[in-house]
Amino acid sequence: MADSSDSVSVDMESIPLAGKEHVVKTAHGSVSVAVFGDQDKPALITYPDLALNHISCFQGLLFCPEAFSLLVHNFCIYHISPPGHELGAAVAASDELSLCVDDLADQVSEILDYFG
Repeated sequence: MADSSDSVSVDMESIPLAGKEHVVKTAHGSVSVAVFGDQDKPALITYPDLALNHISCFQGLLFCPEAFSLLVHNFCIYHISPPGHELGAAVAASDELSLCVDDLADQVSEILDYFG
């Protein structure tokens, strides 16, 4: 059994639950990235499933205080929203071209470069 000195206590009131939104311009358009935690810590990158955003896909992670506080204590979480999936995004036009998987991967690479 773990010793009490192995536990981590994090003041949830000091953690911004909304994260800080960044808009990163890439060669394939602008992408919204929600950043939670200290950017000097190791990165934990999330990318939601098809037709979801970071809140709908990772709500179990975001709304479980124990899991969230443990992750934010040890990592900086970068939630990347695919183009058109960010909060408040306009409905995509039916004639709008979708990005292929290689283009989406290039966007993620550019976002990682942006944040260092």
